[in-house]
Amino acid sequence: MTEPKKETAPSGDHPCGEAARAVRALTTLSAVNRALIRATDETALLHDICRAIVEKGGYRLAWVAYAEHDARKSIRAMAHWGFDAGFLEPEKLARAKLTWAEGERGEHGLAAAIRSGEVRVAQNLQTDPSYPEWAKEAARRRGYASVIALPLSVRGAVLGALVIYAPETDAFDARELELLTEAADDLSFGIEHLRIRTEHRKAEETIRRLAWYDPLTGLPNRVRIDAHLEEAIEAARREHHSFALLVLGLDRFRELNETLGYRQGDALLREVAGRLVALVGESERIARVGEAEFAVLLPAANAASATDTARQMLAAVRRPVSLAGFAADQRASVGIALFPGHGGEAEVLMRRAILALQQARLTTGGLTLYSGGLDEECTRRLALIGDLHRAIERDELLLYCQPKVHLASGHICGAEALVRWKHAEMGIVDPDRFIALAERSGLISPLTDWVVQAALRQSYVWHEAGLSVPLAVNLSGSDLQDDRLLERIDGMFATWGAGRGWVEFELTESTLMDDPRVSLERLAGLRNMGCRLYIDDFGTGYSSLAYLRRLPVDAIKIDKSFVTDMLQDADSDVIVRSTIDLAHHLDLEVVAEGVENARIQDRLAEEGCDVVQGYGISEPMPVGEFGGWLARSGWALGTG
Repeated sequence: MTEPKKETAPSGDHPCGEAARAVRALTTLSAVNRALIRATDETALLHDICRAIVEKGGYRLAWVAYAEHDARKSIRAMAHWGFDAGFLEPEKLARAKLTWAEGERGEHGLAAAIRSGEVRVAQNLQTDPSYPEWAKEAARRRGYASVIALPLSVRGAVLGALVIYAPETDAFDARELELLTEAADDLSFGIEHLRIRTEHRKAEETIRRLAWYDPLTGLPNRVRIDAHLEEAIEAARREHHSFALLVLGLDRFRELNETLGYRQGDALLREVAGRLVALVGESERIARVGEAEFAVLLPAANAASATDTARQMLAAVRRPVSLAGFAADQRASVGIALFPGHGGEAEVLMRRAILALQQARLTTGGLTLYSGGLDEECTRRLALIGDLHRAIERDELLLYCQPKVHLASGHICGAEALVRWKHAEMGIVDPDRFIALAERSGLISPLTDWVVQAALRQSYVWHEAGLSVPLAVNLSGSDLQDDRLLERIDGMFATWGAGRGWVEFELTESTLMDDPRVSLERLAGLRNMGCRLYIDDFGTGYSSLAYLRRLPVDAIKIDKSFVTDMLQDADSDVIVRSTIDLAHHLDLEVVAEGVENARIQDRLAEEGCDVVQGYGISEPMPVGEFGGWLARSGWALGTG
């Protein structure tokens, strides 16, 4: 920044009429607001503000001081502009020992403004008794006759002050004081807004890192490598070449963990990750895909080159690792799958590479290339799809629910509807498994219809019994893309005579980003039906803040992976706290999933979370048992 040309310090008073003062203050206020609109960085903002006050407002000097909370309560100059501002350079300011503590060096308007949080004005520096002689002498040398110190407050605490000097005495009348105070308040708001934006940007970066990368090794995680696999498949089809997917597994990792402890196990995983990166040369092609499994993507590879790389990986991993003071040998195995020979989909290639890894663990060489056509797992999957189709048609699925508690009131404010399937031969089927099957097989719309119908039927039963319990139903990406979604739901509402609030809908963050335009239309339609809308699994997708502001949603649900770890993991705690702050700034309610105990619930209450659900409240239960559970639990029923 180039300082303005220094002037000769004037002597005597400089008359300034009331109208001229008002114009000067208004010009300053306008310049401050223009700087705030353009601001993207706090330090640059402060410099722009000081420059505008001097060059546009016509004042002698402007500077911003922040209060340090060290032992001396020293004052730090953050920005300055105007005549002879050189005395505000850090080394000179340090020699002056300027402080906001009470005492000789703290008896001036700036220190008093910081201590009290109130505006301090000296209309005549030479006669004002609150200014010590050293301050008066400095003012005489520099041509400052009057000064105003305006406190800057951020989040309820005084951050520092904006100090403005004028060459004339009695420079700040009531109107000018009012306008300059407004300018300082606007600057305080701008600083706070920039800090909130910075916090949110950091939180978004942390969320993205945790969503895509393994926190222990820093490598891409399963989600990230799946995306890379999809890209590799598209490129290979376009350019007509092959590639290989290798999955390496540490064979005695669980035994090592139990013997040496998890800290040594973590050290081993980091060491293995580093060796693989050194061998492959590009960390984005390597991922941690299991507790002790690593996937490696080899573009343009064939069976021979992939096998050669696999042998090098085994050799690298088998070198002794220093753990707990001794050299530990680590055995590993590698499975290989090739595109296009072993599959044309990311999920198929990953599964077959893992199957090859399992086969490799049974061999002496520790390396296996996948072989076989349509494996047994594919056959079982096809059979399961047929069974699921019949279960939906015959109304053989089960509706469960998990209660939600409004923290401020301590009332049960709703429940999430959950679908369960008890297979005749397999017993309870993992919901993630059969819901994923429904997505891939085209059964998701019938499955969603079943859940909505079951939720409305139960809501009807509850209302007949005098219970008002909103049930939240999950919608998938396929549901949102269905042009008949709103028509289907409207018909079911009409069937049951559903009132407002009977059923709510949850949609995952990543689902909404599949087609933002269509998602926005569907959400608007659901909102017009009187349904509350939630963004589920918040923090695991990639939505921007600008997009979130446009969505007609009522609440966000923080993904349980962050909530469960928030007491042990600082990053998770920051994400949860920042997400709550972000949501409240957007006037959204916050629901935390995965609340396993009272300690997590108490921390969420401290951080301002609105609603919680999880095993700490209740495990999922059949909807028919909810009334009895409510009577036994001691929770009151309410809307929050």
